[in-house]
Amino acid sequence: MARPTVDDLVAFLVVAREQSFTRAAAQMGVSQPALSKTIRELEHRLGVRLLTRTTRSVSTTEAGERLLQTIGPHFDGIDAGLAALGELRDRPAGNLRITSVEHASQTILAPAMAKLLPKFPEITIEIINDYGLTDIVADRFDMGIRLGEQVAQDMIAVRIGPDFGMAVVGSPSYFEERPIPLMPHDLTGHACIGLRLPTSGGLWSWPFAKDGRELKVRPQGPVAFNTITLTLDMALASVGLAYLPEDVVGEHITRGRLIRVLADWSSPASGYHLYYPSRRQPTPAFSLILDALRYRG
Repeated sequence: MARPTVDDLVAFLVVAREQSFTRAAAQMGVSQPALSKTIRELEHRLGVRLLTRTTRSVSTTEAGERLLQTIGPHFDGIDAGLAALGELRDRPAGNLRITSVEHASQTILAPAMAKLLPKFPEITIEIINDYGLTDIVADRFDMGIRLGEQVAQDMIAVRIGPDFGMAVVGSPSYFEERPIPLMPHDLTGHACIGLRLPTSGGLWSWPFAKDGRELKVRPQGPVAFNTITLTLDMALASVGLAYLPEDVVGEHITRGRLIRVLADWSSPASGYHLYYPSRRQPTPAFSLILDALRYRG
């Protein structure tokens, strides 16, 4: 059997990851017919079908997925190594993709990037906010940011923020017609603003803790979002109760726009951590971002 060339394998990787001959051809700067021919010849030499083609999509076969998972990390390592060499010519450079959550992006990432990026214009950062448990390897993110307990054990995790408290809040006008909840289970009689989790499709259950007792309440109410900004807006508009980080609602509580309830049942969150695969070879730009975000409190 004739061995496939590096160019053949690269072509396969791009098509498999893009799941489209059109996008892959545009990315590689070749024509779609030429790329299709390359893949057909590769499949012929290997003696197995690597891709399943339909009029609307392209997906890997079992053999194709195995090849993708086997050779993909090696080519990623080559790319990272070449990028690192390029960055040594001058200053840290390159594009970094980060999956985060809105609260961490607003309170940690944005302030840090505002200080760092003007000093290093060769670095570009792409931040994707998503409350799901993103597979950073499969989705080709350089790093992820989640709460400490959400980070998989096979990842290297670095704390980038302190533990923080959560607060249940509602507007004064909301409580004019409803009683103040004294126990977490009292929330079942209230309109609660939910946070929709894309991974499971369900609503996030609100955690509470007091005197060693822990429990969760699944919110029920007229509206749910996947962003804390809209959740806060709806609480201020008296639509319902919201469960939000203390730093997000603190000023509104001080100014009397929101009332905090169940404060004695507050369950602290474990703080945000930056995580990445153990086998990743950090580039200078990656190391620079990691050092800038590292929590030193």
